[in-house]
Amino acid sequence: MYERHFYFRLFLSFNSTKNSTHITLNFPSMTILAYFSILNLSSLSVSAFTKKPKSQEAEEGSSVVFEAGTEKPEAKVKWQCNSKDIASDNKYVITADGNKHSLTIQAITKEDANVYAVIAGGSKVKFDLKVITKQEPAPPAAAPTGEETTAPAPEAPPADGRFVTSECGRYCVKPHDILLFCAGENITFVAKVNAESLLKKPTIKWFKGKWMDLASKSGKHLQLKETYDRNTKIYTFEMQIIAAKANFAGGYRCEVLSKDKFDSCNFDLTVHGEYFFILFVSTDGKEDSGELDFSTLLRKRAVQVSTEPDVDVWEILSHAPASEYEKIAFQYGITDLRGMLKRLKKMKKEEKKSEAFLKKLDPAYQVTKGHKIKLAVQVANADVEVKWQKNGKDIQPTGRYIFESVGNMRYLTINHCSLADDATYSCVVGEDKCTTELFVKEPPVMIVKNLEDQMVMKGERVELECEVSEEGANVKWEKDGVELTRDESFKYRFKKDGCKHILIINEATKEDCGHYKVKTNGGESVAELMVQEKDLEVYQSIADLTVKAKDQAVFKCEVSDENVRGTWYKNGVEVKLDARVNITHIGRIHKLTIDDVKPEDEGDYTFVPDGYAFNLSAKLNFLEVKIDYVPRQDPPKIHLDCTGRTAESTIVVVAGNKLRLDVPITGDPAPTVIWTKGEKVKLTCVGDGRVHVETTQGHCVFTIEGAERQDEGIYSVVVRNPAGEDTADINVKVVDVPDAPQTPRILSVGEDSCVVQWDPPKFDGGQPIIGYVIERKKKQSYRWMRLNFDPYPETTYEAKRMIEGVPYEMRIYAVNSIGMSRHSPASQPFVPVAPTSEPVGLCVEDISDTSISLKWRPPERVGSAELEGYVVEYCKEGTDEWIPAIQGLTERTSLIVRDLTTGDKLQFRVRAFNMAGPSAPATLAQPVTIREIMQRPKIWLPRNLRQTLIKKVGETVNLLIPFQGKPRPKVTWHKDGEPLNASFASVRNSDLDSILFIRKTERKHSGRYELQVQIENVEDTATVNLQIVDLPGPPEGLKIMDIWGFNVALEWKPPKENGNCEITGYTVQKADKKTMEWFTVYHQYRRTNCVVSDLIMGNEYVFRVFAMNLVGLSQDACNTKDSAYIQKTGIAYKPPSYKEHDFSEAPKFTHPLVNRSIIAGYSATLSCSVRGIPKPKVTWYKNKMDITNEAKYRMLSKQGVLTLEIRKPCPFDGGVYMCKAVNDSGEDVVECKLEVRKTPQTAELAENVNKCCLKKCDDKTTNILYLLVPSG
Repeated sequence: MYERHFYFRLFLSFNSTKNSTHITLNFPSMTILAYFSILNLSSLSVSAFTKKPKSQEAEEGSSVVFEAGTEKPEAKVKWQCNSKDIASDNKYVITADGNKHSLTIQAITKEDANVYAVIAGGSKVKFDLKVITKQEPAPPAAAPTGEETTAPAPEAPPADGRFVTSECGRYCVKPHDILLFCAGENITFVAKVNAESLLKKPTIKWFKGKWMDLASKSGKHLQLKETYDRNTKIYTFEMQIIAAKANFAGGYRCEVLSKDKFDSCNFDLTVHGEYFFILFVSTDGKEDSGELDFSTLLRKRAVQVSTEPDVDVWEILSHAPASEYEKIAFQYGITDLRGMLKRLKKMKKEEKKSEAFLKKLDPAYQVTKGHKIKLAVQVANADVEVKWQKNGKDIQPTGRYIFESVGNMRYLTINHCSLADDATYSCVVGEDKCTTELFVKEPPVMIVKNLEDQMVMKGERVELECEVSEEGANVKWEKDGVELTRDESFKYRFKKDGCKHILIINEATKEDCGHYKVKTNGGESVAELMVQEKDLEVYQSIADLTVKAKDQAVFKCEVSDENVRGTWYKNGVEVKLDARVNITHIGRIHKLTIDDVKPEDEGDYTFVPDGYAFNLSAKLNFLEVKIDYVPRQDPPKIHLDCTGRTAESTIVVVAGNKLRLDVPITGDPAPTVIWTKGEKVKLTCVGDGRVHVETTQGHCVFTIEGAERQDEGIYSVVVRNPAGEDTADINVKVVDVPDAPQTPRILSVGEDSCVVQWDPPKFDGGQPIIGYVIERKKKQSYRWMRLNFDPYPETTYEAKRMIEGVPYEMRIYAVNSIGMSRHSPASQPFVPVAPTSEPVGLCVEDISDTSISLKWRPPERVGSAELEGYVVEYCKEGTDEWIPAIQGLTERTSLIVRDLTTGDKLQFRVRAFNMAGPSAPATLAQPVTIREIMQRPKIWLPRNLRQTLIKKVGETVNLLIPFQGKPRPKVTWHKDGEPLNASFASVRNSDLDSILFIRKTERKHSGRYELQVQIENVEDTATVNLQIVDLPGPPEGLKIMDIWGFNVALEWKPPKENGNCEITGYTVQKADKKTMEWFTVYHQYRRTNCVVSDLIMGNEYVFRVFAMNLVGLSQDACNTKDSAYIQKTGIAYKPPSYKEHDFSEAPKFTHPLVNRSIIAGYSATLSCSVRGIPKPKVTWYKNKMDITNEAKYRMLSKQGVLTLEIRKPCPFDGGVYMCKAVNDSGEDVVECKLEVRKTPQTAELAENVNKCCLKKCDDKTTNILYLLVPSG
């Protein structure tokens, strides 16, 4: 049982000081509780509260504080619980400090869970207190069943106070009626559509009234928005009205359309700014306690949606005769007949034509922002002066407003229209004025520069920047579908710089990872933000050193973050700076330099990066050179190893660093040193200055500045003196970063991922490849985003979290212990796409002994990649080998698979293909046996051939008759029971139809044609009647039967040849023998005799007659053999004598009385018709009682139509009514039954309400007129 609501609005002067009252009206079937409330809307436009208390939850035994703030410090504030005033006591503590007010509830119990309110001036704010039972944690309860629902709080207003939503129809959420208290506020209507079952995005339209499409009115006061949630698959459409005016009120409609699915809903916007009454009537029989809160008008209420189309009653009444008004009013529920007639009279008045204007302004114009528009009117007087006004104020001509006068035309041109030009414009001529509305439409704001994907480290500042087409445009930022706002911690900051919009995240955290979207009313852009922890990479570690006294020792390392600082330690003790020790930090390189090395400098050196739990260690070895006494003529000796265990050493140097080979030598006299490389190539100081050779006492030094890859090899040092020579080989290995990897290849793509593969670099830099670093970017972007920070050891990588439908490119870096290579060439652009869903509705359409016909529908989800086609495969039962039915793909959604073996039991499946590959297969429910199924023959005779087909001679006959049957039936044609001759008509038969073709018809083709289709002993037949018609022949035997006065009587016989169809009439013509010009006397005359009148005295006439059928007139006419001469005046005509005919006739009712059922209180009539000569006497009876003299009845008789009118019938007027007609030749009687039904309940309710027309209010009586309108 749903509620019915009735609304009454009365605009009147009211002197009572009482704000509200209520009355109860008792009726036999319901109790109506009515509330009257006087609202001053001007006081509602500004709230008395600056801070409103909010609903809270609290545990039993605790305390809760509700706070409120008022505009004025001296405002009186009153607190209520369940509409009852609260005073300070042990339970409630009420405090007021200036404009701050608070209510404290102590020792909360379950009884305190109520609806509370705070009142200040004319403002009232409600809030709830929910009490939670204090209990031990328990396992989660089972999910509630579908039958358990939580009822909403009876007094809870909508959360935002601006719109109410409900779920029904194709909408998830429908817009509802809004009652706006004060003009100038903003309103938002929201509609949500569930797109789970839709193949593509639905189309939505907003209308005002019946026809005004609001999409063309977007501008200063109207904005349309739409969003889509990928998770819930729900489209949200919003219509926002900004600074509502009184003329915005009215009925609105929202329509949603998606292919063959349609839904719509109506809602109203009411804008007020005056005193008015609201009468709320509830028929549910329950009384509402407490004061009337205006927010209840915005509460959800059940609405019964009518599926009948809207009918414009006034349109029907305006075209209906006056006699039908009462019937139409009763049919559509109009009870105020006098008001209806007044409105109809007003509607039919012609609009007064303006004398000053020949052509007025159109009702409305629309122009795009920045463009110009010209308004034109045509005045009656070419010399008259006109004034142009904007919103009632005169416009002065400027550079933007240009006035023109050309003859009778007057023009107003507005250049560079802005939103300020969205207004009402008028043209004034004397007392006459014409007005129009100008709507300025904002062009959509486009995104010129898209957002870029970014990868940052934790704690760094992030700036997402885009550029739009217009300065000052509004944009909306979203993260993973949720709109971003400035929160209390200022996590997000929004910056505008001209056309640039920047989203700033001060300190990025892992929670900030996701897809960020910027939206305008003309487009959107998406970028991905990835936040990584600060994992420090070591590009170059420190190495062990062996140095001599007085030399320099340099420890160097390189890390990934140039901002990281560190500390150097020696044997666990921090290294202190002095004259010999120097620590430097330049970019990513950290150095520890020790000059003039001493034995005490030997030890373990460690570098510890600040903030990271690892260290880099190396050892410093001090090389002590022992000088022993050698006799003179000591042969030379190379001391490469202090222990003397080996003479060959391998030295590793990083490309770009200095290579210094310091070889200690002895010999007396001082030996000569020669350095060679490879094939004994002597090395000296080369031209570019990179290679230096230096010999000092006891040492020979070989130095290469900035070692390169070609410097690698075996270096030989030869020392000679007169006492001999010594040789040593030093293997120098130059290590470098590896070469760039090969161009990556995209192996496969998914909905948001891809698999990329690459080949290792050709040269690994002399050190093993540790791993690879992968980067990606959008094709149209210039910023690369790193996908991994730790080197990835494999050469195949799956990249995820990409946006479907956006082109991407990939590139690879190789990493070894020395560092990172150059990047590889970018891969071919690719687009992440997912395979389509499986095709839908695979079924067998037809089957034969060697073929089968299949059909299906396209997949429900295609994705962003284009559908390339379908593959059909079949498999024999018992095997798992799927065989393609055709080579390649087919774009059609049906296929005939041929050359199959009869009797095989096959399973079929269909897969859809796009760029991502095949979809999941759609398979038949069960295998199909390849064998033709017999189908009974059946002829489907077209509707137009079920009646005689008429054709004219010479026309073409083409009969197409479809049939069905399997195997192919035998088709036979017969004409009039005989087999059809091939030379008589052409026949073409196919598997599904038969065609009978006659190129040029003749009369002989008329007849009965029979089609027979036969399969073995089963057959079906159909018959077609063909009638070929031609022109008729001439009539026969035209004679002049009599001549009298100015008249001639003619008579003739029908033609022998009627043209194979009925003679429809004759054409009679006359001609004066003097001129022989023929004139038509009768056309399409049906009889075979006629009288030609109005002939001219003294002339002689001849006559002729043509026959006519549906083809036309006969080619020849039948002429009279004799002529008719019209005698002159003076010749006496003696009329023949005739016996007088008796025309008397007994009464007979030609139309009887009909049983009727009528509504009590509405006049009714009973009608019948009678004939008789002489005119019969009519008497009316009710239940066999004469009612001729009853005042309630009125009897009418007009040309044999008899009418009995019963005025305002009541149930007692029901019964058997009889009408009796009597004359001298006899009598006749006719009767009927009349049932009088009681008045409907709505009329009884209206009558009862109208009785309550007086009400006592403050000892003064005010007459109130109620108009009862059902809500449905």
